[in-house]
Amino acid sequence: MSAAGAGADAVGGPGRRPTLAVVGATGAVGTVMLSLLTERPDVWGEIRLIASARSAGRILRVRGRDVTVRALTPEAFDGVDIAMFDVPDEISAEWAPVAAARGAVAVDNSGAFRMDPDVPLVVPEVNAAAAARRPRGIIANPNCTTLSMIVAMGALHRGYGLESLIVASYQAASGAGQIGIDTLYDQVEAVAGSRELGQTAGDVRKVVSGGGLGPFPAPLALNVVPFAGSLKEDGWSSEELKIRNESRKILGVPGLRVSATCVRVPVVTTHSVAVHARFTTPVSADEARAVLRAAPGVAVLDDPAAGEYPTPADVVGTDPTWVGRIRGALDDPHELDLFVCGDNLRKGAALNTLQIAEHLITDGLLTADRAN
Repeated sequence: MSAAGAGADAVGGPGRRPTLAVVGATGAVGTVMLSLLTERPDVWGEIRLIASARSAGRILRVRGRDVTVRALTPEAFDGVDIAMFDVPDEISAEWAPVAAARGAVAVDNSGAFRMDPDVPLVVPEVNAAAAARRPRGIIANPNCTTLSMIVAMGALHRGYGLESLIVASYQAASGAGQIGIDTLYDQVEAVAGSRELGQTAGDVRKVVSGGGLGPFPAPLALNVVPFAGSLKEDGWSSEELKIRNESRKILGVPGLRVSATCVRVPVVTTHSVAVHARFTTPVSADEARAVLRAAPGVAVLDDPAAGEYPTPADVVGTDPTWVGRIRGALDDPHELDLFVCGDNLRKGAALNTLQIAEHLITDGLLTADRAN
């Protein structure tokens, strides 16, 4: 019997495979989740789709079967073993504890629980063991920007001891949800065909203003916007603080020095991150490439002479964290520079959530510790 089969049988007796609920099944990430459920090994029994009352009754195709979407109610979680949430923070904050109280392990993709000390923040390739202790019955999924780099940085941390990170993100429009995607397409359509725009201050803004800026503080078409998220203390954005705080928690280094600048770019899907990292142990670029090539969930594409390095257009729709432009620092053998790309809707959201759920089964963790 496979590990997956053994874990599944253990959930509810011989032959019983676990019941999975997808909460937010009709959203952008939920749609990717349903696709992943079809692509990945089938370890599930019933797959239950849950969404808002306005989406209840819709029929979606999952693993070749038609499944009717249920409304989000407490009873919808009865008999569920794992409930994966991809809904806004306030919905998760209310309903993930309800699912846990009904006996499910809630795996939440929102920001509602990430920094809760009683909720593990899990990336299976980096800190899978953290999923075993979950006093609240909830496991959190990191922010998509953090996830775009942390699989690679976790592998290097294990080998060389990470001391500090200085990062600049280049975040796709889809990180702001469907409205971000629609806004970018609308703006691109508005500026298409003109070879004059972008040469005079404010001209792009004037052209796209009719359709609005959407969730962005400035035009995204023909532009980059040096801000993502909401404004927090001392001029930092919420996205920048997430990278710092979540990296510390995932890696188990509470004093890790992290400085981030988050930038929104006119890309539909896939976040990129330029990373400058310092380690306690000296590391060369060749050593780093060898470690990353052997790391699960990482793909190395690093031959600048041949024009080979990851870009969002090449990475979108794929699962790994892609790494290229790996360079040793010019004046310090403890430092590396590298460029990372990751599909923010797959590994950055849906895939990591599903990997956590699968890990609970394959490692027999559905009955893990819920004590304080």
